[in-house]
Amino acid sequence: MPTTTIAAADPRVQAPAEAGDGAGLALAIVLNCGSGHLETQERLQTLHGVLQAAGRRHEVFCIDGQRPPAEVAAQAVDWAVAQGGAVVAAGGDGTLNTVAQALLPAGLPMGVLPQGTFNYFARNHGIPTNMEQAVHALLTARVQPVQLGLLNDRVFLVNASLGLYPQLLQDRESFKKQFGRYRFNAMLAALGTILRQHRQWTLELDLGGRSVVVRTPTLFVGNNRLQLEQLGLAEAAAAGSLTAVMVKPVGRLGLLGLALRGALGRLAEAANAVDFSFRRLTVTPAHGARGRRLRVALDGEVLTMRTPLTFAVSPTPLRLLVPAGDAQDVPAGGAAAREAGSDAASGAASARAAPAVWAGAAGAAGAAGQP
Repeated sequence: MPTTTIAAADPRVQAPAEAGDGAGLALAIVLNCGSGHLETQERLQTLHGVLQAAGRRHEVFCIDGQRPPAEVAAQAVDWAVAQGGAVVAAGGDGTLNTVAQALLPAGLPMGVLPQGTFNYFARNHGIPTNMEQAVHALLTARVQPVQLGLLNDRVFLVNASLGLYPQLLQDRESFKKQFGRYRFNAMLAALGTILRQHRQWTLELDLGGRSVVVRTPTLFVGNNRLQLEQLGLAEAAAAGSLTAVMVKPVGRLGLLGLALRGALGRLAEAANAVDFSFRRLTVTPAHGARGRRLRVALDGEVLTMRTPLTFAVSPTPLRLLVPAGDAQDVPAGGAAAREAGSDAASGAASARAAPAVWAGAAGAAGAAGQP
């Protein structure tokens, strides 16, 4: 295969189409086929119908439980590299995450056909949530650099977390399998999780060379302005940064109150929640528990990772295919600043965030001890 590269770390990569232009690219489509035979067939008919009518080269790679999703995504990336094309993720945020993880080293553009419950990533970037409309939008899409988050060596598009939130996601998935994939069911599952007994974690946070020990039931890191706005945290969503939300130790009724404030878009008013922006944050279980494995959630998928956990803005943005009318210039402090990844920029962001962290930590810090 040709070896002209975008990302030096991946020798497979061909030179991409002209910067900013995704029209005409061959499309490797990673489709989550696990939502039912009839629904999958309808989506395949829509895909083939629109793309064949437009004369667009494409190949569909199904995630159907026969092979690990990461393996399917890697095969799609290989096909797209050979064709000099793009990779399209058709599924929920978990499918999008798998594809982004696979293609980022290759530097290829990524398209999105949203099929999830909330579709925060697609909606945040103006991508239609209707399947047929989203496929049509791909035909004239343009490439726009989009910020990614990193948790150690794993990317995340929307959010990453530890503590209560991964448990909530697991409970929500179990609830959906029994009662269907509807937003109302997701909210009922979350309510059940909140009302159960929950664990308080003792964590050491390192932000810009300063550290503090806190106790919290959950630490949530967001990379999606739409989701943060819905929680009432729009001001915390600074360009070129990630946003952390930390809950102070509270009981079940206190958590229920916080959940209600979040649902009403008023989480910023809650005295029991602290939010702050940063470019790099390292989290370690307190009292020498480095190397311990913790359960975390990345874009709705739960896994375990070895500590310390480092949340950071990715130095390499995702080259996202967005509808032509919605492509925008990257704001100041966006992709250019992220690619630079300078210590000076990171230090400045940490300095701005530090007062909020330390003020909040004073209320959240608990007695020393294992979580």
